[in-house]
Amino acid sequence: MIKSVHDEVWAFDCEWVPDLQAGRLLYRLPEDLPSQEVLRIMWEQGGATPENPTPFLRTLFCRVVSIAMVIRRTFKNGEVQLFLQALPENPDDEAQDEAYILKRFLQDGLPSRNPQLVGFNSRNSDLRILTQRAVINGLTLKNLSDRLDAKPWESLDVDLMELVSGFGKSYAVSLHEIATLCGIPGKLGTTGDDVCGLWYSGRRKEIVQYNCFDALTTYLVWLRMAFFSGRFSPGDYVVEQQRVKRLLDERLQKPENAFLQTYLGAWRGLKERTGQLADGVFAD
Repeated sequence: MIKSVHDEVWAFDCEWVPDLQAGRLLYRLPEDLPSQEVLRIMWEQGGATPENPTPFLRTLFCRVVSIAMVIRRTFKNGEVQLFLQALPENPDDEAQDEAYILKRFLQDGLPSRNPQLVGFNSRNSDLRILTQRAVINGLTLKNLSDRLDAKPWESLDVDLMELVSGFGKSYAVSLHEIATLCGIPGKLGTTGDDVCGLWYSGRRKEIVQYNCFDALTTYLVWLRMAFFSGRFSPGDYVVEQQRVKRLLDERLQKPENAFLQTYLGAWRGLKERTGQLADGVFAD
């Protein structure tokens, strides 16, 4: 399971949407063809059916529009601090495009901090699209290349889905399912199926907010798995959750972070329903 807790942990999640430029180039479509028609052709080529008219496309055909992460940083004096960060910082700024997001996360962040990356299906999904799109955007990323070359048993990084899922439908686990049953918020209204519609209707801030929810959920599930693996004592596990609660409370002091109240309320409600409220995390 989880063998160690690094001094720098990034629990991250990515969001992506069909890339119209990829569709125009690969299917030789005219530049002036309306976006909706390009999307229709891409979905059609991707195996659309009447029952599933908007199938998930291969990641190579998509562009990264958001990356969110919870950062757990242990300082030399032993102090632990949490941070919630999301890219792009300003979703309405067109200059903060895919290349900007990839550079900030992969080129500026990974080499300098060398974090332990934690994700859900990250090895075969998030890290793959990040690699594909970084190549397309012409980035040079030795740190990411070395991570991908490492054998799973040699890597510091953690893919939570690999830890809790097995082969066959009976053993498949989604982030929403494992989180909810552990008293942690899963999907809260928005799902991955909604991201494309949000993006192409200009509701980009909502994508970043949804992405933050998934990063928080990924982090809390990682805490649970680290506790299961004996990396935290029962008392330490409560303290770690209290740090998340404090992070949310602090962020909610700013009006632009009011969306986090939805997550906080859902977390408290699930703890109550699963009989975990007495652990003291929500002791006010």
